Amino acid sequence: MKYAIIGSGNVGTAIARQFARVAIPVSIANTRGPETILPLTAELGEMVTATSLEEVLSADVLFLALPFIAVEALARSRSDWAGKIIIDQTNAYGVPPETLAGRLSSDIVAQALPGASVVKAFNQLPAGVLARDPSQDGGRRVVFVSSNDEKAASTVKALAEQLGFSPILVGRIDEGGRLLHIPGPLVLHNLIEHPLK
Repeated sequence: MKYAIIGSGNVGTAIARQFARVAIPVSIANTRGPETILPLTAELGEMVTATSLEEVLSADVLFLALPFIAVEALARSRSDWAGKIIIDQTNAYGVPPETLAGRLSSDIVAQALPGASVVKAFNQLPAGVLARDPSQDGGRRVVFVSSNDEKAASTVKALAEQLGFSPILVGRIDEGGRLLHIPGPLVLHNLIEHPLK
């Protein structure tokens, strides 16, 4: 399975660091071109590859590590997103209520990317925390996973475990997934799960 990150800001960089830490290959792209990401890939090593936005879209699992307001422009990159698992890391900070019109931001992402399996995950932690080693004090940092597609949610849960996190499935986006949206009680919570003794 091929993994990719769209966005090389604080959030995209944080996820790239996790892939590099556990030596899982991932590609990363932004709208400014791969040459702008070369300092990051030089720092992180051969597991993280800078590529073009067009090339990165060939991955099976894509992290949306970009502002929510940029999703619409990304959506125009292709007409059919079938077969893609989209990990929605966006948060609708500062988005006017009329833009959301009572909808959850991930529902808007899913509508913009027809055919994709959207999974809300890796969005509840500040980028600085997300970039840290998930192992802490004998436990693992929690990430919440929500999707209307159980298979896609299981795939992302397994990836989160590979990256060293403790993933917790919270159900469908219109149910438990509401906890992961702004404002939501699970957003910006740094929780550590410890093994039972």
